[in-house]
Amino acid sequence: MLIPTRILVPTDFSGYSDKALNQAFDIAKQYKAKVYVVHVLHGKNPYDTTDGTIPSYYEEIEKQMMEGARKKLQEEIDKFPQTKEVEVFAEVVNGDTAEAILAEERSKGIDLIVIASLGRSGIAKYLIGSVARNVLKGAKCPVLLTK
Repeated sequence: MLIPTRILVPTDFSGYSDKALNQAFDIAKQYKAKVYVVHVLHGKNPYDTTDGTIPSYYEEIEKQMMEGARKKLQEEIDKFPQTKEVEVFAEVVNGDTAEAILAEERSKGIDLIVIASLGRSGIAKYLIGSVARNVLKGAKCPVLLTK
C-alpha cells in the first residue's frame, strides 16, 4: 500500500488544478505528508533575438513575471483550509512544463504526483492533457490524475 510522504502538485491556476490541490491536501492531511506545489513558467524565451542576444530589459521582465507568479501561487495555496494542517512548499520554476515537473519529482524525492488531467489548454473533457500525459509517461513514482 502506498503511504505518501512527499506529494508534488503542479498548478496552472485553473479550476482543474484547484481540484488536484484539494485532493493532494486531503491525502497529505491523512498521511501527514509534505506537499510541494509547483507552477511552471513555460516556453522559450520570447525575448530572444535572431542573433542570440537577450535585450537588457528582459531580466526585469522575467523578475516581474516570477514575482507575480509566486504571489499568485501563494494566493492559490491560501484558498485551502487544509494547508494549516500540512507542511506546504511552493516554488515557481522556468522551463518546459512536463520536464520541469519531472525534474521537481527527482530533486525532491517525490513519492506521489497529483496532477489535473486537463489544464488551461484542455482541448476536450474526454482527452488527457499533453502535460499530464507526459508526466504520467516519465514519472518514476505513482501519478494520480484528477478531473
